[in-house]
Amino acid sequence: MSDNDEWAFPPEFQPDADTAGFDLDRAVSAVVALSAEVPADAFTSSILGTERGGSAVVIRDDGLALTIGYLVTEAVNVRLTARDGRSVDAHPIAIDFPTGFGLVQPLGDLRVAPLERASAATLKAGDAVTAISHGGRRHALAARVVAKNEFAGYWEYLLDEALFTAPLHPAWSGAALLDARGRLVGIGSLFVQQVLDGETTRGNMFVPVDLLEPVLPDLLKHGRRAGPPRPWLGVYLHDEDGRVVVQDVAPDGPAAIAGLAPGDQIAALADQPVVQVAHAWRVLWRQGEAGVTIPATVVRDGIARRVQLTTVDRDAMLRKPRLQ
Repeated sequence: MSDNDEWAFPPEFQPDADTAGFDLDRAVSAVVALSAEVPADAFTSSILGTERGGSAVVIRDDGLALTIGYLVTEAVNVRLTARDGRSVDAHPIAIDFPTGFGLVQPLGDLRVAPLERASAATLKAGDAVTAISHGGRRHALAARVVAKNEFAGYWEYLLDEALFTAPLHPAWSGAALLDARGRLVGIGSLFVQQVLDGETTRGNMFVPVDLLEPVLPDLLKHGRRAGPPRPWLGVYLHDEDGRVVVQDVAPDGPAAIAGLAPGDQIAALADQPVVQVAHAWRVLWRQGEAGVTIPATVVRDGIARRVQLTTVDRDAMLRKPRLQ
């Protein structure tokens, strides 16, 4: 999640402004720097830190910016800085856990033209894209889509189809992914390492902006998507030799309260065997809304036991943003 401005891609890795097929200077100007401060006692501070930095992408004439939500979760001070150095305070108005997106409204005029959004549905492996973090052309990377696959995050997160690109952009958090016409198709989330055709590829995972469109009106109006919240366990899982294993538990979360610990195997949820993290999340979310109690079969030291997990709304565990 590199956020140091004192670097640049070699010229051969940057997109050629003359052949890009879109206004590269306008595109890089729409990607602004984001800095956020989070209280030390915030729920996510021990995992994500108290000082966070990355990028946000201006998507509306009034400066509304789209970023990756973990940068602004529980943030009390947020600042956006444009390419020309203009800097304004900002307010995180929504974080959408199912997609991972965050929306930030500047409290001043950034004087930045927004990027047009487009669907990533037509993108395919091999297509040329441009990954841009804040900092201008030197932080723009000519890349390619290497895969469009399901992505299961260990933190109760699942995308049916994420965008995977290479080469690696080292400042991925909130970075913009543009299609061949310079339209925004994804927001940077992670560094990933994949084995493709027998070779290890280092690259990034981007969240398709298609996922924003259906929920954007609700996020702008209510700060969250409509409908009941998903049940949340507060457990971090990973796949291990055909088993779903606890990596860690969130302090004071349902899993911790039920006594789950790192190394435990989750053999079943709601009486359904689970052998992959993605399947575990789908089973969990099918049980109803936050507050539902779900039986689980947990294996520790070869001994299976049945526990009851009373889920909660993840959002209820977090500090709420306050208008600055």
